[in-house]
Amino acid sequence: MAPLSGVTVLDLTHVLAGPFASHTLGDLGARVIKVERPGTGDDTRAFPPFVQGESGYFAALNAGKASIALDLKSPADRGIFERLLARADVMLENYRPGVMERLGYGWEALHQRHPRLIYGAVSGFGHSGPEAGKPAYDMVVQARGGVMSITGEEGGPPVRVGASIGDIVAGMYLAQGVLAALYDREKTGRGAKIDIAMLDAQLAIQEHALAITAATGVAPGRSGARHPTITPFSTYRAADGFFVIAAGNDAMFARLCAVLGLPVAEDARFATNAARCDNHALLKRLIEAVTLGHPVAHWIAVLEAAGLPTAQVQDMGQVLRDPQLLARAMVLPVAARNGGPAFTAPGNPVKMSSLPEIDHRAPAPALDGDRAAILCWLDEGRSS
Repeated sequence: MAPLSGVTVLDLTHVLAGPFASHTLGDLGARVIKVERPGTGDDTRAFPPFVQGESGYFAALNAGKASIALDLKSPADRGIFERLLARADVMLENYRPGVMERLGYGWEALHQRHPRLIYGAVSGFGHSGPEAGKPAYDMVVQARGGVMSITGEEGGPPVRVGASIGDIVAGMYLAQGVLAALYDREKTGRGAKIDIAMLDAQLAIQEHALAITAATGVAPGRSGARHPTITPFSTYRAADGFFVIAAGNDAMFARLCAVLGLPVAEDARFATNAARCDNHALLKRLIEAVTLGHPVAHWIAVLEAAGLPTAQVQDMGQVLRDPQLLARAMVLPVAARNGGPAFTAPGNPVKMSSLPEIDHRAPAPALDGDRAAILCWLDEGRSS
């Protein structure tokens, strides 16, 4: 059995941060029931790309979940929701602070009625602080949290990270909080509230920027692909494209010099990591004067043979064909639903000896497509 077998998650979240968290919990064995708005459902059902009118974005994040559409202002639907709460272990929501309280389903009210229920909330700025009620999207917290200030080329404008890390990292922390609360409940018998702010999560992942600023009083700027405190640790040009070299210490740098035929390992300008960081632009020119002479595949083979960390800069098409990822079941088909389109989704990156590996994902749900099955499950619980 999967670690979270028997755990039921009511997922009121939409778009990315919350659905990413419930997706993670589902991968660990939880049953995830999406509670969606009638008529439209999760916003991402309308996000491209589309295949036969269905969203590939939605399918990748919501494969294997169940869906029921409920209007939490309707007495009849509130009745169904109350029955769901009585059988759930976890409820997730990503509304602005105060919305659930106005509906009568805030943490204090639910904790009194369902003391074992775990309440997970993710929002832009959290449920406390002077700006708790402000709206936010991924780009807002990437900007305010400092990530964009260190992303982009030196001298260029700030750049949003290509993946939606404002949402995704918050979703990861929400999943971690739920797991900790489930463990704590085993000891105390009581649920807990998890309050995740996307802005908090952006600060938490900036290990070097925080350390540099706190220690020196000077905030680091943009440095492109180059690591701000390790050199050489960046992208480099080959004859036919880009690859990365990550020589993280002096011994690796000496091996790199030997492989490239560069007689600079003992040069005072490059003999230490601090010196290499001071002279990073010159060192990059020296390295690329050599690497431009051969294609990427040549340098990958040569550097790997010398035990040096390296990789080609792959586009997503190459990533989906990567033999290492395929061997670890990280590219999975999403099964078609009732003759509908098939999609592709990431596999589960959490590999556990007690967690069976899967070779495909169950279909993403149709809006309200599991209502009958969910109501039947509730009736079974009532009779038992």
